[in-house]
Amino acid sequence: MAMQSREIRLAARPKGEPKQDDFTFASVELKNPGNGEVLVKNLYFSVDPYMRGRMNDAKSYVPPFTVGRAMEGSAVGVVAASRDDSLPVGSLVLSMFGWREAYVAQARILQRLDASLAPPSTFLGLLGITGLTAWVGLWKIARLQPGETVFISGGAGAVGSAACQLAKLRDCKVIASAGTEAKVKMIREDLGANFAFNYKDGDPLKHLMHAAPEGIHVYFDNTGGPQLEAAITALKERGRVAMCGAIAGYNHPVPGPRNMINVIGKRLRLEGFIISDYIGSLHEFLGDVAPAYKSGKIRSYETVVEGIDQAPEAFMNLLHSGDAHTGKMVIHLTD
Repeated sequence: MAMQSREIRLAARPKGEPKQDDFTFASVELKNPGNGEVLVKNLYFSVDPYMRGRMNDAKSYVPPFTVGRAMEGSAVGVVAASRDDSLPVGSLVLSMFGWREAYVAQARILQRLDASLAPPSTFLGLLGITGLTAWVGLWKIARLQPGETVFISGGAGAVGSAACQLAKLRDCKVIASAGTEAKVKMIREDLGANFAFNYKDGDPLKHLMHAAPEGIHVYFDNTGGPQLEAAITALKERGRVAMCGAIAGYNHPVPGPRNMINVIGKRLRLEGFIISDYIGSLHEFLGDVAPAYKSGKIRSYETVVEGIDQAPEAFMNLLHSGDAHTGKMVIHLTD
């Protein structure tokens, strides 16, 4: 029997900061699954800063959202009806069919999850693409070594909170930033960073030089803007930058670093990366991180927002540095 599903669509492309009118809700009737298909009811879906870029009509590493169609993003759901033996009813699956209550899809494009490993929402955060992003940025891109000093901007966010914990696991000195005093306290006390600062409180470079007068080896960049400029000055010779995000410029462009000449003189390496290029490392990542999670050495930090109706507001809040969210932000779908 067909069922109804609510979904959130892009109503208009934002100019500057997104607003409620840029989103619209719709109800669709889902067909019964055919051969090789499954019907999935979402339990949680993710809202992420990178989605702001997908709202623009601009060529990028991922296609833009289509006006009038449902938005997309990571989601964890449970199979409610199946026409494929590989995903029986009750299977927990990961998909890119977020921003909706339910969907019908080919079983082959979904990833089955081990429900015994962690709560479902964790597969959107620490044990999902978020954690993989932190892991790849630190070890594959920046090649951080045990005992080195790393600066992580956006340290209280989804990727940042994972990166702080992973770096501490390998005995690195961790410096991290955030935009409120409460988040700075969380980074220091909960994540175990050696030094944390509010990037709104004075020149970021002064904080970095106070925390590491000898310089830093690695910068994990989640923000771009002034913090990237400060990190370039603070980096030691042959320092490395893993360029993961640039949230400082997602709504409005920000000037590029004025000190790029230092990249030459200090032989720095700045490398951007897209996590979809590293999906093949997921098994290696889980083998490394899942045991640390199960043993309690690292934690999954989440902000859970209840109900699909709250998703647009949650997404808009995510683009600001207030105290309303720390760690991974997920939408919990309630019956």
